[in-house]
Amino acid sequence: MTTLYDVLRRPLITEKSNYQSGKLNQYAFEVASEANRTQVKDAVEKLFDVKVESVNIINTPAKRGRRARSRRLMVRRAGYKKAIVTLKAGQTLQIFEGVQ
Repeated sequence: MTTLYDVLRRPLITEKSNYQSGKLNQYAFEVASEANRTQVKDAVEKLFDVKVESVNIINTPAKRGRRARSRRLMVRRAGYKKAIVTLKAGQTLQIFEGVQ
């Protein structure tokens, strides 16, 4: 990774992330597989001009399913790394504003 733009891949928008952004001031992002907490914190603070309180990182496993005929396991969706970023009180991210 060379730049801050490579750390954050995309925001994750789900029902749970909507609740977290509205009530808990937390925002979820898919991040690069080699990113760590300090890199995610620096990227969010620089790109969105906010203060980050904490960063939690989760490695989500791949979703697997079975084939109908042979009953073998197959991978349907690859795993990824997810970061949940908690901001200081009173700060929000503009990309999540329309979702709340």
